[in-house]
Amino acid sequence: MSDHEYHPKSRLGKWFNDRLPLLTLANHLSDYPTPKNLNYWWTFGGILTFCLITQIVTGVILGMHYVAHADLAFDSVEHIMRDVNYGWLIRYVHANGASMFFLAVYIHIFRALYYGSYKSPREMIWILGMIIYFLMMMAAFMGYVLPWGQMSFWGATVITNLFSAIPFVGESITNWLWGGYAVDNPTLTRFFSLHYLIPFLILGLVVLHIWALHIPGNNNPIGIDIKKPSKDTVPFHPYIVIKDMFALLIFLIIFAFFVFYAPNILGHSDNYIEANPLVTPAHIVPEWYLLPFYAILRSVPDKLFGVIAMFLSIFVLVILPWLDTSKVRSALFRPLYKQFYWFLIADVLILGYMGAMPAEGIYLLIARVATIYYFAHFLIILPILGKKEKTLDVPLNLTEPVLGGSQNTSMAKEVSTFKRN
Repeated sequence: MSDHEYHPKSRLGKWFNDRLPLLTLANHLSDYPTPKNLNYWWTFGGILTFCLITQIVTGVILGMHYVAHADLAFDSVEHIMRDVNYGWLIRYVHANGASMFFLAVYIHIFRALYYGSYKSPREMIWILGMIIYFLMMMAAFMGYVLPWGQMSFWGATVITNLFSAIPFVGESITNWLWGGYAVDNPTLTRFFSLHYLIPFLILGLVVLHIWALHIPGNNNPIGIDIKKPSKDTVPFHPYIVIKDMFALLIFLIIFAFFVFYAPNILGHSDNYIEANPLVTPAHIVPEWYLLPFYAILRSVPDKLFGVIAMFLSIFVLVILPWLDTSKVRSALFRPLYKQFYWFLIADVLILGYMGAMPAEGIYLLIARVATIYYFAHFLIILPILGKKEKTLDVPLNLTEPVLGGSQNTSMAKEVSTFKRN
């Protein structure tokens, strides 16, 4: 038993803690040894937890007033906006909260890519994170359908039609998703049910994600393993908690700007027109956070292979821990990888922009080149870099980068050479 373990002093506290050790768990979380060099890029885990809770709370309230019926859905959203007390605020927080959620998760993912947080022994943390990300995309897509505007209806029509490209069973799957032979009331009802359910599934996976994190402990910007507790760690509370709260405050200021000053800037104007199966919008596009995958889908000439490419673009992220063969985690000590990392970010931004453009002419050509590079980065460049790249010397501990010293540098070089061999 740890000397730092919590022991309730009252008889009631002891009785409760012996049967359900929530008090011990809370004490463990506050005393949890955390690397002392974590920067603000590590605060997005807490921000994401806040975003998830916000989406669940506002979603439950919206669900009390929303009517999942093709004839009433659009009007029920207008009712929420105009007649429900603070309904406009709840809806704008929920709608913009989805964008803020994805903004935070993309920063969280690219931070992990830069500092190698997906590498051993944290593969399970990464895989659970990718499952959460995939479920987020499903929930966001279904939520986009619920207002039953023009972009909602036609977005659902285009995306669900993709499943018809699957040989033999495609038509059956599409009809099952629709609940009939076209996107209509049964489709909306199913999407509402799943959109309501998936966030609670995500919440359960987030608990597993955090649990898996507490087994090997946090990665750190240096990317070295540290002993817990040691001179390289600090208690989670108050040191990391204060940093997380400050970062969350800054995040909330940005969030509030969109909610109060530009609530519709991240949406599409066509979604304020009620769904009409007889009128097709000029350009059918998903929300901004799904545009890179939409660009990959459209860049492949064949419908079936486009669907395969879109799902493979997510699957390569799942198997990333085995594609990156380098023994060094952090990009701070991988000069070539650092350059290709920025190429990848530029490539994803290009794909996002191409996803919003018409799939024709120069836009289609650029999207195809960007798609090829996206897969080449993970399937070709990373495995080769892991074997051929000459990495820099890795410090022995978190103090060394600050204090330096020739003896430490020499020892670090020997250790890093031993690890690579």
